[in-house]
Amino acid sequence: MRTFRRLLGFLAPYRGQVMITAVLAAGTQAAGLLIPYLTGKVIDAAQAGDSRSQIYTYSLLIIASGAVRGVMMLFRRWLAGRLSLAVEYDLRNRMYGHMQRLSYRFFDRHQTGQLMSRATVDVQAVRVFLGYGLIFFSQHLFTVVSVLVVMTLISVQLTLIALAITPVLAYMAYRYSRVSHPVLKEVQQRVADVTTRAEENVVGVRVVKAFAQEQNESDRFRAGSERIFRQALRAARLQAAYVPAMTALPSVAIAGVMLVGGYQVMHGQLTLGQFFAVNAYLALLVLPLRAIGMWVGQYQRAMASGERVFEVLDEERDIVERPDARPLPDGPGVLRFEHVGFGYDRERPVLSEIDLEIPAGETIALIGPTGCGKTTLTTLIPRFYDVDRGRVLLDGADVRELTLDSLRAQIGIVSQDTFLFSTTVAENIAYGAPAATPEQIVTAAIRAQAHEFISDLPDGYDTRVGERGLSLSGGQRQRIAIARALLMDPRVLILDDATASVDANTEARIKLALREVMQGRTTLIIAHRLSTISLATHVVVLDHGRIVAQGEHAALLEQSPVYQEIYNHGLVERTFVQLDPDGAPIEKEDVA
Repeated sequence: MRTFRRLLGFLAPYRGQVMITAVLAAGTQAAGLLIPYLTGKVIDAAQAGDSRSQIYTYSLLIIASGAVRGVMMLFRRWLAGRLSLAVEYDLRNRMYGHMQRLSYRFFDRHQTGQLMSRATVDVQAVRVFLGYGLIFFSQHLFTVVSVLVVMTLISVQLTLIALAITPVLAYMAYRYSRVSHPVLKEVQQRVADVTTRAEENVVGVRVVKAFAQEQNESDRFRAGSERIFRQALRAARLQAAYVPAMTALPSVAIAGVMLVGGYQVMHGQLTLGQFFAVNAYLALLVLPLRAIGMWVGQYQRAMASGERVFEVLDEERDIVERPDARPLPDGPGVLRFEHVGFGYDRERPVLSEIDLEIPAGETIALIGPTGCGKTTLTTLIPRFYDVDRGRVLLDGADVRELTLDSLRAQIGIVSQDTFLFSTTVAENIAYGAPAATPEQIVTAAIRAQAHEFISDLPDGYDTRVGERGLSLSGGQRQRIAIARALLMDPRVLILDDATASVDANTEARIKLALREVMQGRTTLIIAHRLSTISLATHVVVLDHGRIVAQGEHAALLEQSPVYQEIYNHGLVERTFVQLDPDGAPIEKEDVA
């Protein structure tokens, strides 16, 4: 019931439409209720030999009632459809907006396919229920109550016979509700699992084909679909067991009314017209009573979907702005980590007692074994995560005291796995600065060594790069990402293994771009290639979440055992490429 009440809250902005729809539904049913009554009058008038004019009058009223009922039904259905779509629009936008505000921790725990299923399949189930099911159920309930009132006015005894099935019907509806809810919720969960599988295979199609795993992936997808089928079949068996029984019960009531009503007509206790009207009203009860069983199933599916939607909407944001948050003050870009400790799981710290100051405009390289906390350290600067202990300062301001927009607008990130959106090259470059002019976009691309290859694309800067930018090479994507960071003009730049997946010639060109983007900015470089690390003026060595050494390359080779081990075991590649004045690559050994 808590989920039901919360779902009703999405109808609150549309109270006026709901009330008009309810009035139209009541008017539709009232017009429908007049028809059996008037028909009974026609039968009694004909049997009594009344005048033709009286019969004609009743007949015209029947036609008018039918016409009014049709017009009201048209507008009711149109309003119900409009209301249904409005609720879906609001719910989907609210869910998407909430997910946009959630932090990395939430997405670390949830699969993309699961979230996609909740934002589509579950939202649609809620929409159908609120927009159609709830209104139609109210209409059917109004019909049942109205019919029983009118029947009571005609014959109390026949009304009681019709009501005799109500306790049994109510119990069966309650029982069906209890047993079907967990089954239907599991169906929704398994649909989400299959959605996740499909999403991963579409995104990773190149990996699937590279390893010739098409058949295995098809088998896994088929197994997931089979689990949906079995669970849905279980739900269908429950529906088949309960709904027909709830549908058959009204027939028992009709048979009882026919038997007793016929006896009353034979003994003059009921007119033929009244007897016809009672049976016509009973016929009007058949559809609403049958719909109750269907509505219970729809209700349970909507509640299961609603619970899954609210699991996302109820997710607390762990990265929130303080009420007194202020914009990032002007400054040159001085970074300082003071006694910083952090862990994705508080019981297993990733960083411990990090004390580090990076002067404005300086470039440092973070190096260390895999899993030592290099990338984690950089995610604390734009406040993707909050520190567990200590604080991170940018130009003297604790990042937790700043507005997120002002903080992140001054931090540019170029990662190893560059993500591009399925739009034009120009829009990808201007993603962090949507108001940028075409001239500014081209200037950023030139500085990032990307203008030449962009100009060779079919539509130049208007070329659509396709999903995730996979129509471009790794080096091309990296240079677009660098141009994107340049256009933001950030105070702090983070380069996370930005040249790890490109060849030597491409790396040399990217290095030229990086030197351009690093000028005058505080830069943190995470890399394993010595050629990239050579861009830094200072090297910081991490091991097991702690800073174990820092200084220049030559000094660290003499003084730091950890750095010596990393270097000697090849974790830092020794060969790198530079370009001569004519743009030709020059290989050098251990230049740093």
